[in-house]
Amino acid sequence: MGQWRTVKARALLRCLESIGWEVVRQRGSHRILSRPGYPNYTFAFHDKDEVGPKMLSRVAKHTGLQPEDL
Repeated sequence: MGQWRTVKARALLRCLESIGWEVVRQRGSHRILSRPGYPNYTFAFHDKDEVGPKMLSRVAKHTGLQPEDL
């Protein structure tokens, strides 16, 4: 958990898009992301929200995100 840092949700979404995730639909602040080989992931953060290290590790578990990707 010590390797993750706090980032804004908008920056996290850009990082996910850079590793192959794409937004397939959106309703309010909930975005459904898709990537081949992974189940869909619901990205439910407002753009200006701060996402802390613990939540980043949870996101990484489902999306394949690595600390180097940030």
